[in-house]
Amino acid sequence: MTAKTIAFILWRKILLHGLFWFLVLIFFSYFLGTTNDQVKFLGSFGIFLLPVTIATTYTTIYYLIPGFLLKKKYLLFSLYSLYTLVLSAFAIVISIFYGLVFIMDMNYSGIPAPGRSLLSMMVLVYLVVVLVSAFTLLKQNYSSIAENWALENKFLQAQLKLKEQELHYLKLQVHPHFLFNTLNTLYGHALKQSAETPDMILKLSNLLDYLLYQADKPLVSLHSEIEHIKDYIALEQIRFRSNLLIDLDLPSPVKNIDIAPMLLIPFVENSFKHGDVVDGKLWILISLKADEQQLSFTIKNSVTGNKNGLGLKNLEKRLQLLYPDRHSFSVEKNDNTFQAHLSLIHSKVQRYD
Repeated sequence: MTAKTIAFILWRKILLHGLFWFLVLIFFSYFLGTTNDQVKFLGSFGIFLLPVTIATTYTTIYYLIPGFLLKKKYLLFSLYSLYTLVLSAFAIVISIFYGLVFIMDMNYSGIPAPGRSLLSMMVLVYLVVVLVSAFTLLKQNYSSIAENWALENKFLQAQLKLKEQELHYLKLQVHPHFLFNTLNTLYGHALKQSAETPDMILKLSNLLDYLLYQADKPLVSLHSEIEHIKDYIALEQIRFRSNLLIDLDLPSPVKNIDIAPMLLIPFVENSFKHGDVVDGKLWILISLKADEQQLSFTIKNSVTGNKNGLGLKNLEKRLQLLYPDRHSFSVEKNDNTFQAHLSLIHSKVQRYD
């Protein structure tokens, strides 16, 4: 902020305060002098009362309120307010005395009725102090609300940005798994010059399109997710051949249902990556049911031994970000079977776009 700007703000504040106190002086004069033949009296006591009013008001709004009341030091605020009241009352009496001496020449009978009451003059002074103090508190309260709202909004924006980055990071962790598995399979068939290689390349191309262009969207159609699950399974079927036993129960066609991208495919990938061949077969069972509100997905696969950390931790974090308090996720494992179940309200996804 330049010196010129500071000077402009300062002068504007001085002018506004000056105009306000001029209006207060007119108010005092109007109240204390009520007839035309009392021109000499008009403004006289007001001029003497004005310095006391200004001092009391500024002491209250610039010292007592910010220094004690807003800091919730109520006892000190009450104590210093009492001191201010006593000193200002004494100053009002002195001002009235000087007004009588210098303006009215001690002619008490010439004072209009309102000006003959010490209580009336004190009420005038403290009325201004109370009104200005109330306005200051209202202004302070509005400023606090606006500041709190701005801070809260800034905090929410920061949280939103953080969740966007976290979600993006979790997606990046999922992508290499697809590429590694499918490229490995493609490489093996290319070495054998298999006739299935072109079809595998086409399906891989579809998966890459999904990863590069669809996964960054906030929502994709459930139909699209299902089609890419089928492409992924088709690639794995080429790799496992007769060693794969898979049972698909997927709804078709699925319309007007949108979900977060890459939501179901990681379950399938996890089954192939961590599943084991039992009695010569890797068996996988996939079941999906969906309506206008909810989605239920279950996948089972064969396993051997006692494996931990079956690759679904990242997916669980994504679910907490995308469907907070709107999903249930569970896994069950015994000696030969691993099962994961997901149920969620797909119509209430948390958007971060």
